[in-house]
Amino acid sequence: MALKTIFNRLKNGKKKELSYAQMLNGSLPVFSQFGNDVFASDIVEACIRTKATEISKLQPKHIFTDENGLQSVQKDSINRLLRFGPNELMTTKDFLEKCTWLHEKTYNCFIYPKYEMRWINGGKTKYYTGFYPLNPTEVDFLEDGHGKLYVQFHFLNSDSVLLPYDEVIHWRKEFSDNDLMGGNHEGKAKSETLLPILKINHSLIEGLDKAVKNSLAIRGLLKVNALLDEEKLEEERKEFEQKIFNSQSGILPVSNKSEYVPLTINPTIMDKETLEFIEGKVLKHYGTSLPILTGKFTEEEYQAYYEKVLEPEIIGLGQVFSKTLFSIEQLEAGHEIIFYGQKLLFTNTQNKIAVADILGNRGALTDNQLLELFGYPPFPGGDTRNKSLNFIDRDIANQYQMSQFQKGKGVNQDE
Repeated sequence: MALKTIFNRLKNGKKKELSYAQMLNGSLPVFSQFGNDVFASDIVEACIRTKATEISKLQPKHIFTDENGLQSVQKDSINRLLRFGPNELMTTKDFLEKCTWLHEKTYNCFIYPKYEMRWINGGKTKYYTGFYPLNPTEVDFLEDGHGKLYVQFHFLNSDSVLLPYDEVIHWRKEFSDNDLMGGNHEGKAKSETLLPILKINHSLIEGLDKAVKNSLAIRGLLKVNALLDEEKLEEERKEFEQKIFNSQSGILPVSNKSEYVPLTINPTIMDKETLEFIEGKVLKHYGTSLPILTGKFTEEEYQAYYEKVLEPEIIGLGQVFSKTLFSIEQLEAGHEIIFYGQKLLFTNTQNKIAVADILGNRGALTDNQLLELFGYPPFPGGDTRNKSLNFIDRDIANQYQMSQFQKGKGVNQDE
């Protein structure tokens, strides 16, 4: 989709006098998204692919929590987009994968929430029509005379657009060295610590490839025991090759003028421990263990990966969506975006049975939700909640126990 179509709301005919935003370290807030490409490494690609796949399983929802603490899913434009398809080109899974790749490769994922103003429930409010992940080549931060912050995106096709920063969802990774961007002090991916390791790994793989090829290419020398000119040498070589081709028994006939000297080549390759050490350094950088990468993980290993790598990112993603899409009044009233990860936590049948037993027996899940947990389709009338008689309301339990106590004491409750 053309950028001009996505950003058509910005054409208001007004010009603003803008200057570069002031950075605390005194540098200019102009950030290029290009750097040394560590993503040519298959290990790095595999780590990010694993994370993107897991994040794509999230279920984002617009949740409202009332003053009594009761939560409900809102039926509005935000929830419709997040549930079915954030924009015309992507499903929710595609959208989350794309955002994760941008987040990991540039340490900054910018998402543009497109909206139009509509009269809804007697008031004018934002009606969102799409969420678009942006992939700029350069980002400038500017501010006007009132201190309002703007962000200007420059794209590969030479297009650029200026947006109020508070209207852009900005999901940062490792927000430490820079005042505005994730990553290093230049607002780029922190690849300087990883590049030396990847270069060593690349050299080892290249060396192994060349060693194997050399061991297969040179098998022996043909020593000619005579002084021959170039023409005679060529004839001798062709005759030798023909003998190799014609030999059926594996015994090579050689005349007394020539001698075949076999060569034994033992290529020196890096030991297994060194290769595993180099690979482990890359995996540690991305917080991804080998079992997680191969999918042969235990429940404890996945739980550790979820808590250490996935959960902080999921919480941060929900916060930046909420902060951008809702006003301060809406946030204080109880509106927020939550990215639910129940499909990540219940990875095996044993856990699913435990969840169904605990939540199902307490009426927290409907019959259809229980079926969905095990991969079965819903059925008409399955939206009811069934509760075990072994569990009762706490207040009722207190009243029941008090009445039984009073009966035991012989107290007349009507007095």
